[in-house]
Amino acid sequence: MNVTHTSSPMTPLAPDQQPTLSERIPSRPPSPRPTTAIEARGFKFYYGETPALDGIDLAIPRNAVTAIIGPSGCGKTTFLRSINRLNELIPGTRHEGEILVEGTLIYGPGTDPVTLRQRIGMVFQRPNPFPKSIFDNVAYGPVLNALVAKRDLPDLVEQRLRQAALWDEVQDRLDEPGTSLSGGQQQRLCIARALGNQPEILLMDEPCSALDPIATQLIEELIVRLKRHYTIVIVTHNMQQAARVSDRTAFFESGRLVEFGETHQLFTAPADERTEAYITGRFR
Repeated sequence: MNVTHTSSPMTPLAPDQQPTLSERIPSRPPSPRPTTAIEARGFKFYYGETPALDGIDLAIPRNAVTAIIGPSGCGKTTFLRSINRLNELIPGTRHEGEILVEGTLIYGPGTDPVTLRQRIGMVFQRPNPFPKSIFDNVAYGPVLNALVAKRDLPDLVEQRLRQAALWDEVQDRLDEPGTSLSGGQQQRLCIARALGNQPEILLMDEPCSALDPIATQLIEELIVRLKRHYTIVIVTHNMQQAARVSDRTAFFESGRLVEFGETHQLFTAPADERTEAYITGRFR
């Protein structure tokens, strides 16, 4: 199947905007073509004999937000979890093809999956703080991986909590359990925990699906800021969210990549009729 790649400039939306999908987003002058952080080449994935992904070819740019959209069961999360090899923990799975991260074959014989997952952080659909203090949630990875000296841990924890826009809310509560925080705060704590491992890439699997609108807005604002330092890939069912936070969007359908391009172009003038049907609610 041919995959349509679009490439038209876009303007990121302000987090407090709630545009309808029919509204056109004003464009901005073209920026230099970004370099690639993640590249899938003919990637296929199977649960037993059931194919979940069929020949994905996709180049994800560095220091940008890439959204993956599509109907339930289309392979979005399977692809996301393939990037840091979480899927291989499921018995009976297998893959074909390649995924490269910063030019390295992640399924190559010399790649240690534990080290890979340190480089590629993951934030899940529901907040899952460890049953530890707020401080220890963030410090856990750096201590386990001996990333900093013990005396430097307080500074690192503060830095990561500041990056996650949580420090001001918890600086006097660092010894309290992470589970004592609100849902939105817990999700930001999980982001801070992922950042504690000093990753290059941050994967987010519907990170706002369990949050209220105010907490969702805080997470979206955070995502836009974090892309200055990290490559971010987010799976979302929320079309408006994809339009607000992402630079590029990939549309998956039945395990295949249908269209990939600048978010502005894909949402306002999609090249494939299946993409248009999905984003306008006519998908069957």
